[in-house]
Amino acid sequence: MRDVAIIGIGMNKWGELWEKSLRDIFTEAALKAIDDAGVDHIDAMYIGCMGSGLFVGQEHLGSLMADYLGYGPIPATRVESACCSGGLSFRSAFIDVASGINDIVLAGGVEKMTDVSGDNDTYALATAADQEYEVYNGATFPGLYALMARAHMQKYGTTRKQLAEVAVKNHDNGSKNPLAQFPFKTTIDEVTNAVMVADPLTLMDCSPITDGAAAVILCAADLVKNFKRHPAIKIIGSGHATDTIALQSRDDLTYLKSTEIASQKALKMAGKKLSDINFCEVHDCFTIAEIIVTESLGFFERGKGGCAVESGKTRIGGQIPINTSGGLKSKGHPVGATGIAQIYEAVTQLRGDAGERQVKGAKIGMAQNMGGSGGSTLVHILEVI
Repeated sequence: MRDVAIIGIGMNKWGELWEKSLRDIFTEAALKAIDDAGVDHIDAMYIGCMGSGLFVGQEHLGSLMADYLGYGPIPATRVESACCSGGLSFRSAFIDVASGINDIVLAGGVEKMTDVSGDNDTYALATAADQEYEVYNGATFPGLYALMARAHMQKYGTTRKQLAEVAVKNHDNGSKNPLAQFPFKTTIDEVTNAVMVADPLTLMDCSPITDGAAAVILCAADLVKNFKRHPAIKIIGSGHATDTIALQSRDDLTYLKSTEIASQKALKMAGKKLSDINFCEVHDCFTIAEIIVTESLGFFERGKGGCAVESGKTRIGGQIPINTSGGLKSKGHPVGATGIAQIYEAVTQLRGDAGERQVKGAKIGMAQNMGGSGGSTLVHILEVI
């Protein structure tokens, strides 16, 4: 297996992009990544997208995007794994280059979510849950994560304030990210007193509905010398795991087994320990998700994630900075693009280009992207070479 490096990244400003179509959003990010890499061609392309058929009525994205980008007839594949479609797109591109099939590959992610009503958004997102045992009986993702939050609070004493601290921290980071959908700061009172969505989660505990895309260019590491615009970032670890899709089938609602296993696989491949990681982007679709993910990755003991965020351990400058980009909460969550945007942030940090949100001395970064309520997880580890 060949070593693989990231040589280009691209992302657009996320939000309610009424004036742009699905193909426009993707192409904009892809062209930015191609320009950033300085390549004159790509050999293949992978596109993470969860629900374009439901959100905008468009499938067959491989053909569409290759054509609209002007790179047909290259092989182009649409990848779907719910909210970690982007992470799986990235892993697919990594495996492609590592195997030697192609030398230069684009991994992208895109979603256009605001062209339908809120009810239709809820329906589309709910397809990532168990339709027969959860959705048919009225469960939504805010409801499922509220169950996880209540279980965590009951078992470990996690507080309402600790949940709010996640949103406050991530919005503080996102206020320094010019590409974030909601780049504003917030307070504990604003989070806890916002409109209740699913007790104990308020609107400010939930990631938003978002339009956006991101893309990265991967190439064989021995070709990096041909592209010297930026420090090359090596992909040193990749882990992928699944769990039961339905919460009621799990042994513990307060833990994410797929995240634990994917992390262990990525660390083993990388030959690293958690203590070697300088920062981590995690899937904070809800505030409780970040707390449980940090525990499942192993950064904190089970039940200690809430205390960690409250004490500042996950802030920039803390023990392990989490979601320097602002996370899904502030940056936005166009579900198919989120996993690629996490890689975008990791590369930005490792290049030393993150500005006010820069983690000092960042050499090794991790990204954790998951689908649904943790039914699937991707973990990647990157290092400056």
